[in-house]
Amino acid sequence: MVTVVELLSLLLVSVLWGCTNPLLKRGTEGIENVTKNNRVSQLLAEVKFLFLNLKYLVPFLLNQSGSLVYYYTLSTTELSLAVPVANSLTFLFTLLTGKLLGEEFGGKQAVAGMFLTMAGITLCVISSIDDKDTGTQNMTQAVH
Repeated sequence: MVTVVELLSLLLVSVLWGCTNPLLKRGTEGIENVTKNNRVSQLLAEVKFLFLNLKYLVPFLLNQSGSLVYYYTLSTTELSLAVPVANSLTFLFTLLTGKLLGEEFGGKQAVAGMFLTMAGITLCVISSIDDKDTGTQNMTQAVH
């Protein structure tokens, strides 16, 4: 059975991933101005630009902490539930955070997509709960 802790962990992962995506995008602004002579120097200069830039580094570290929570959650949660819930909620949090930061939202189609995503997540969670309950009932009936 899916526990509240597992669902909250997936929600935390989605918040950490989704809310940091627009911030990472903003943190990379200006990287196109970094130019060097060869590819290796260019790569090193871009890495230096990113990791000395707090507008990029803080969201990056938060995003990576979401990955740590995700890998821990995968060890206890069904993959058929964890992957779609985390990824789809990440998309929703990315859209909402982007909107709060003034980015284009996508209009009515984005809103419809969010509602369909939430309906799909709800079905995944209900299905996971029902599967576990049915399995428990079948085991109980077999014992009696």
